[in-house]
Amino acid sequence: MPDSTAATSADDALLALLRRLEETGYDFVTPTPLTHQRVVRRPGLQEARSVRDVLGWSRPFREGVLPDDLFEALAAAGVLARDGALWRSTVRVSRVHGLLFLHSAFPTDDEDSVFLGPDSYRFADFVAAEIAEGATIGRLADIGGGAGVGALTAAARCRPQEALLTDVNCRALRFARLNAAHAGIPLAVREAEGLEGAPAGTDLILANPPYIVDPAGRTYRDGGDLHGGEISLEWARTAIPKLAPGGRFLLYTGSAILMGGRDRLQEELRRTAQEAGCALAYRELDPDVFGEELDTAPYADVERIAVVGCVITKPR
Repeated sequence: MPDSTAATSADDALLALLRRLEETGYDFVTPTPLTHQRVVRRPGLQEARSVRDVLGWSRPFREGVLPDDLFEALAAAGVLARDGALWRSTVRVSRVHGLLFLHSAFPTDDEDSVFLGPDSYRFADFVAAEIAEGATIGRLADIGGGAGVGALTAAARCRPQEALLTDVNCRALRFARLNAAHAGIPLAVREAEGLEGAPAGTDLILANPPYIVDPAGRTYRDGGDLHGGEISLEWARTAIPKLAPGGRFLLYTGSAILMGGRDRLQEELRRTAQEAGCALAYRELDPDVFGEELDTAPYADVERIAVVGCVITKPR
């Protein structure tokens, strides 16, 4: 599949937006969609009054709320939409581990939405905890990397000789490329499923796959069978042959814990690692997320959904 590297004037406008936000110390942490809904529905807060309201909370705004240079950058980038007499930005900007990230505005209902939220922060924390500051890395790859949170968090710590991010979403590839350019981190992006086209001998592979059963089948959310763990397992099976001797696969995902405490995803990942002669370390990072999913039919036999971190290491 081709690399998605072509820059446009709209890209230049988005980079100018990120530079200006950096200069002004912009900061925003993206919450869960449910929290977002609760906050923006509060009385008197439906219309934006600040830059954070526009680019963080995705509130509609009147001309004059944004400084002229930010409004012009959004207009030049083609990411402004009319909302009656008001405007809306179709992008958000959040800060994760000190880096700014473009991603999709709320609500993220479109099939090609580029999602960033609490999982992104936990993923970044997991990656940072597993990579020593200043470590030497040859090749790094991020599967289904979205806006680039995992790849850029890792690359900021270890400065790999080569870094590749793959995704099936062209909008995600564009945002990841721009986020990397703003951060000053070299990153190749490629439209591909999994590690298709990635070179063998990769030292570090990252993955934060979708892990919820989504009836709508949204790419960034639906993890398939195994109560949403199918993609996580498939990506592990794909990653292991691509690892260099001594290389590691860092998987951040969710696992549906069945009634009685059985963790089927852990069982399958352990079996996969053993069959490949690899070591596996597996731990729960958060014991209970997306509790509302337990009211749905696919989770009738599940007692909780845990966020887990899995490290598979290939022998030298």
